[in-house]
Amino acid sequence: MRLFSLLLALLLPLPAFAQADRLVDEHSYAEPSKVRISHLALDLEVDFDKRQLAGSATFDLQWADPAARELVLDTRDLEIAKVEGRTGNRKWRELDFSLAEADPRFGSKLTITLPRQFAQVRVTYLTSPQASGLQWLAPGMTAGGKTPFMFSQSQAIHARSWVPLQDTPSVRFTYTARIKTPPSVMALMSADNEPAALRDGDYSFEMPQAIPSYLMAIAAGDLVFKPISPRAGVWAEPQTVDRAVKEFEDTEKMIEVTEQLYGPYRWGRYDLLILPPSFPFGGMENPRLSFITPTVIAGDKSLVSLIAHELAHSWSGNLVTNATWKDMWLNEGFTSYVENRIVEALYGKERADMEFVNSRNGLLEEMKQVPVAQQVLMLPARAGSDPEEALGAVAYDKGAWFLQFLEQRYGREAFDPFLRAWFDQHAFQSATSEQFLAFLEAELMAKNPGKVTREEVLAWMTQPGIPDNAPRIESPRLAAVDAARADWLGDRKAARELPTAAWTTQEWVYFLEGLPATLEPDRLVELDQAFRFTGTGNGEIAQRWYPLSERSQYFEARPAMSLFLRKIGRRKLIMPTYEALASTEDGLAFATQIFAMARPGYHPITIGSVEALLTKARAALEAAPQ
Repeated sequence: MRLFSLLLALLLPLPAFAQADRLVDEHSYAEPSKVRISHLALDLEVDFDKRQLAGSATFDLQWADPAARELVLDTRDLEIAKVEGRTGNRKWRELDFSLAEADPRFGSKLTITLPRQFAQVRVTYLTSPQASGLQWLAPGMTAGGKTPFMFSQSQAIHARSWVPLQDTPSVRFTYTARIKTPPSVMALMSADNEPAALRDGDYSFEMPQAIPSYLMAIAAGDLVFKPISPRAGVWAEPQTVDRAVKEFEDTEKMIEVTEQLYGPYRWGRYDLLILPPSFPFGGMENPRLSFITPTVIAGDKSLVSLIAHELAHSWSGNLVTNATWKDMWLNEGFTSYVENRIVEALYGKERADMEFVNSRNGLLEEMKQVPVAQQVLMLPARAGSDPEEALGAVAYDKGAWFLQFLEQRYGREAFDPFLRAWFDQHAFQSATSEQFLAFLEAELMAKNPGKVTREEVLAWMTQPGIPDNAPRIESPRLAAVDAARADWLGDRKAARELPTAAWTTQEWVYFLEGLPATLEPDRLVELDQAFRFTGTGNGEIAQRWYPLSERSQYFEARPAMSLFLRKIGRRKLIMPTYEALASTEDGLAFATQIFAMARPGYHPITIGSVEALLTKARAALEAAPQ
């Protein structure tokens, strides 16, 4: 395969940035070319009062450079008490270490100096109460109101805030852990959680498959388990678990569909952990235990594509991982494509097409604000950049669109086996776009000549925008929504006369996104009286209705808007409303007031996003001519 890659590079040179070593991770201090962590043993105690984890991390090391005498780890706001090393069962020997000055984005470089290449190194440490990858919730912020809650969010580079690690997706390791908590608290990890585990405050875990650091996960709270199938189930607070089991009862069917398409599920169990609404994302694909927002429990399964997405990561992302964040599309683009195939298989092509069209429209809208350099799938190396920038719609939806283009050209009878082979042959590995390009050329293009050219492939991977040859899926049901919207905007029908009785969330999203940026307040009154958008429990509708309300000066929605922003911490759902509020002086004052009340219940990641937005808005208003 290496010879083929060289020939491909000679036949069709990639852009200059793509010819660089894309295995180099600009977002990590680690030096995996010299030494790699192969196994991690954690021994931690959870202190809810101090909002800290305390204990040790022991690393098994694989040395690649005979001359190397340093182990460099990523940390953020960790208090390092001691570092020791040993080989075999010999006595631990204390080692010298230095912790560099903290970079606000990447944390502190931890350099451990060794007299020789020890097989193991142990770091004893303490996390900060403000750790960016952990959220601590007081009992009053949970569904039960009696037990505190803690959970992690390690992607992209937040694992280093609760474990000193080589915090890069290019390094994979197995791990074991012993976690101590108060006896009333159940602890879980992205590992072999036992459904029948006793709640005793002392828990042991094992993850036998090698994973990258961003898939390390921990949670602790008043959690109970209910099964969906022999290998899948739900962990949640007692007040939430029954609704979640009912909403996500198709999870086993999703696993079976994906196995038929792309090969066996290789992680043992697949469970869902339903987190409090402060969780900053829709879901996080932690192996064996996907973290899920409660905002997708809509009562009608209209938002369960998120479960399909997190499950799909068990093949794309968790099994085959992008080696660096520059190639994030190998993770999220593939996953979004597989998600759509799962939705189609279980809920029909009509629904899958509606979801694809909504995602496509969201991508096209977002790309109006995305710098040209970031509109490519193979992102250029940018020292000092925030890896979170790679987590936008380009990686997710342009990546999925590219795979849909390949599927259309080759047909599923050829493309499905190709994608399965990609997962099989790169299982438990970290890959680059160059590797995918070489595999595509050898396994699909060469075996099915004349269907796709190299130039077409590279246009998708290395050029901004969307190629003209992109497939254009259309949805008859969304076309009917277009007609209904036009009838209302053209005063041909009142809102209550529109044929909306059978509309799903996907159709309502499409309806709202197609409205003008602003409307007269009386028009919003009409919509609200007909459809009761204000106060909706559907976050996908709320995230579109409240910004429209604010831009249109429909201030009657503000009380419900305030409640929504204080209750929900999922960034996707709340940031559009904060952005709309922050565009005016009055709205900014209102947003600042809401944020002050909501902040204690927000995750550090969400706090950072809202703070940055409000700070920028204040600066813009101060600089504006009076």
